[in-house]
Amino acid sequence: MNFNQWTLGLAAAGIVSLATVAQAEESAVNSAISGVTLSGAVETSAGISIGRNGELPGRSFDGKATQDGFNFNSARVTLEKAVSEDQFAAGFKTDFVYGADAEAFYGNVIKQAYVALRAPVGNGIDLKLGVFDTPIGFEQFDSGSNLNFSRSYGFYLEPNHHTGLLASYKVVDALSLSAGVANSSSGNGILNAQDQRSTHEAEVTFLAGATITLPEGTGALQGSTINLGVIQGKSASNFAASHDTTSYYGGATINTGITGLTLGTAFDYRHQTLTATSDWAWAAAGYVGYALSEKLKLNARYDITHGTSGTYFVGTVGDKSNELQSVTLTAAYDLWANVLTRLEGRWDHSMNDETPFGATAKSDNAFTIAADVIYKF
Repeated sequence: MNFNQWTLGLAAAGIVSLATVAQAEESAVNSAISGVTLSGAVETSAGISIGRNGELPGRSFDGKATQDGFNFNSARVTLEKAVSEDQFAAGFKTDFVYGADAEAFYGNVIKQAYVALRAPVGNGIDLKLGVFDTPIGFEQFDSGSNLNFSRSYGFYLEPNHHTGLLASYKVVDALSLSAGVANSSSGNGILNAQDQRSTHEAEVTFLAGATITLPEGTGALQGSTINLGVIQGKSASNFAASHDTTSYYGGATINTGITGLTLGTAFDYRHQTLTATSDWAWAAAGYVGYALSEKLKLNARYDITHGTSGTYFVGTVGDKSNELQSVTLTAAYDLWANVLTRLEGRWDHSMNDETPFGATAKSDNAFTIAADVIYKF
């Protein structure tokens, strides 16, 4: 072990013992890494498009480029130290992610990197400071945490991550609130202060949310959760010229009292005011999951969306708005330990005579089949 000159001088004078110093430094290192966990996942997939439907508007990761072949989706490694119940507890989380999904979504090897703190105010305020996933939405970036392999239209509309400060507070067991400020509402890569300045001044995005958990006395619905959220700020795609974008979200995970049955619902609305017009879009989804056995699960999602032209594709018919719906059926089977294998079929349909699917032979329908394999550790 290397010691600095000050420590060596104290040891030579007999004031300290090198053995004692070494033991103290080792104890400090052990204390710093105590409770740190390592986890992650590796995901691969294969996709097939049925017919000549090359374009897949509204699909976040499994679009045209991932069909009719094999894909390396992502590899993720997470280091985390959870915040304890102590008054001045501290922790952190860092997600390192690489692959086609990460490049399309984040444009950076860092997915999350924040310091977690607890302030002893009331029931305790939990703070995240750094880069963190958006607090709104039913689905997540990590595919294995979702009921389906492909993402919903609502996921496509939502911001993905923020650089800023988020505070959460549990008022009572049935109600938790959150609020925060960040540099920007969306955009690939980590957006630091120097990246998000307009011509004259820095912009701020505001985040707010609430989680309601149904208490005892609500019967089979006990434990069901309702999540509400709003995010308002500039888009980072063309920051200096862009206008404020507001995203509203409401979703619920519903307990039924039936063993193995999972129900969920989600609604997103996004609005952006432009110089002379406004862009808007909404999306709604319903989820049903049922475990046939400990290893076999069946999940279904119905998804519908409506937005101004350009939300998912440039319209050419009638009012040129984008109107899409989809039905997704997913079978998940746990054959190997720590491995999630899924087979999914999805039908997308344009509802207003637009034909956005297909590069040459335009169609108002798209049919895709995907196989997904995820190893989690």
